Amino acid sequence: MDYQLEMKIKRFFRQPILTYTFLGIQIVLFILMTFNGGSTNTQTLIEFGAKFNPFIAWGEWWRLITPMFLHIGWMHLLVNSVILYYLGIQLESLFGHWRFALIYLLSGLAGNAVSFAMNNAISAGASTAIFGLFGAALMLGKTYPHNPAIQQLSKNFLLLVVINLVFGIFDSSIDLAGHIGGFAGGYLASTAISVADPLPRWKKRRILYAVIFLVMVVLFVTIGYLKNRFLVN
Repeated sequence: MDYQLEMKIKRFFRQPILTYTFLGIQIVLFILMTFNGGSTNTQTLIEFGAKFNPFIAWGEWWRLITPMFLHIGWMHLLVNSVILYYLGIQLESLFGHWRFALIYLLSGLAGNAVSFAMNNAISAGASTAIFGLFGAALMLGKTYPHNPAIQQLSKNFLLLVVINLVFGIFDSSIDLAGHIGGFAGGYLASTAISVADPLPRWKKRRILYAVIFLVMVVLFVTIGYLKNRFLVN
């Protein structure tokens, strides 16, 4: 292979390509919703895959994933896109592309599972997955206590979590259950997936946190199903 081409490929894969991919998906879907009734239209949101409890209980389990790529209004999209960009470019470089993607998607799944169990409202947004990235940053802070850069990163993101949770308490339009679920899911998933070349002594902890994550998701999905199953009849 030509040396210059090889270097270009390496430079390309050093970029936060999956952060850009997630951003691109949510922007494209927002545009499509805009031309199909609008992103604030309830029917459009449901058609595009927003979290709608009766349909999830009816068997549309993919609605535990798709809401993280949909947004309600352009301000919702803008805020989440900016946060995802700044979080993503830092954490994707630390975790690596595929670990980052798994943490993001699993966090969104966990957040939507908790929301399914605790919140009956139609909901959408990347916030469940973004809070998972906050949880992943906290995990890095605990894993590398003697790394000043990671410690500062973890403290900054933890402050953002506290601020967002306080706003969520006083704003009924915010899916607080989804945010908390995403944060917990992100912390558990990032511990289970870990970083590249983890230390051997982390193995038992990784397995334990993977089991806790699985139990958490199954538990809240089951609760959500039992609470909403009669709404589909």
